[in-house]
Amino acid sequence: MKQYVIDELRYSDYEKIKMHLDKNLESSKISGIYWLPVDDGILTKAQASHIECRPFFFVINLEEKLISSELLVRTRNKIKCNCINYASEKQRNWLIRYMDDMLNMLKISV
Repeated sequence: MKQYVIDELRYSDYEKIKMHLDKNLESSKISGIYWLPVDDGILTKAQASHIECRPFFFVINLEEKLISSELLVRTRNKIKCNCINYASEKQRNWLIRYMDDMLNMLKISV
């Protein structure tokens, strides 16, 4: 699986990130898993045309020592569909910018 990973977090960084994600994103029933909605403006043609599959998400996984996200754009409405795919370059850059901006806002240097 392709991922974007930021590791070697301090526990205080983990706590800041967890508070931020709890406040700003929907969490899964699985501890440490969050759903980051993908901006509609960066959907691929297949994703934009699949109204029934929306919304699309990146999954963020927060652990005490790291935060990661699969580079897979997925939906919670279906398990398999041709609109579920690895992120385009624009989507990948959007995700990385989201993660980096969050760390900068929280004053976490890695």
